[in-house]
Amino acid sequence: MPNIRPISDLRNNFTEISRIVHEEKEPVFLTKNGYGDMVVMSLEQYEGIQSTKRIETALHEAEAQAESDPTRYDFADVSQKLRKKLTDKVSRKNA
Repeated sequence: MPNIRPISDLRNNFTEISRIVHEEKEPVFLTKNGYGDMVVMSLEQYEGIQSTKRIETALHEAEAQAESDPTRYDFADVSQKLRKKLTDKVSRKNA
């Protein structure tokens, strides 16, 4: 259930709002004159949202590229090439 508070609680009950966003890992929705105005969330929550957004954007770009480029690669061949590159890199590092 969303935690909805008047914006004055940000000033008057900051510690409690901070506890909610960090311990309960839930955003707090702040209202001004009865209407939604802001959302307060932890930095961890915000970064998670940003990360998800970047991943979704990358996936949409990959889908668009896949639709426009008929080239397809065999998974076994790609895996083998990547393993060889990794093995060569590790070998050079240990040499």
